Amino acid sequence: MIEVKPLPFEKSSVENFLSESTFNFHHDKHLVNYVNTTNALIANTPFENLSLVELVKKAEGPLFNNAAQVFNHNFYFDGLSKEKTQCYGKVKELLEKNFGTVDSFFAKFIEAATKNFGSGWTWLVQLPNGSLEIQNTQNANNPLTSNLKPLLTVDVWEHAYYLDYQNRRADYLKDFCQHINWNFVNANLDKNFS
Repeated sequence: MIEVKPLPFEKSSVENFLSESTFNFHHDKHLVNYVNTTNALIANTPFENLSLVELVKKAEGPLFNNAAQVFNHNFYFDGLSKEKTQCYGKVKELLEKNFGTVDSFFAKFIEAATKNFGSGWTWLVQLPNGSLEIQNTQNANNPLTSNLKPLLTVDVWEHAYYLDYQNRRADYLKDFCQHINWNFVNANLDKNFS
């Protein structure tokens, strides 16, 4: 069984970025629906005892769409901080090495996510050679299916921001970049996604 992962903060604690209403819909309805659908699809099948990462890597069709959306949403929520933050640590060094400065990374990340057409996700990933790259994916797709290491993602499906930002995706993205959980991003550098 895949479980609904709780938010790493109180829904009302990020009011200067995303409202409690957004989390009520985004976490408590959208994510819960993906979890429930995934569990219904794996019941009494060979997929029933796989981890979420294994499901994402092995599933196809509706099962992939729902399991990957569970992974993507968990990853997104874990990457958020209720307070404004500053980049630090190994990931800061890598961002400076790959993008020049952290601000240059933010500019490129915001540009990529703004241009990510329709529903999808924008990711910071680590390639097998250790370098970092920004990638856009559509719908439920994510870097795990390409054997890349995800470090950070932003949800650009409209339900992620529309209650608070309406059509102002770029403003949502600028605020997102101030509320990144860099502890989570740094930890992902050492994580084995298998």
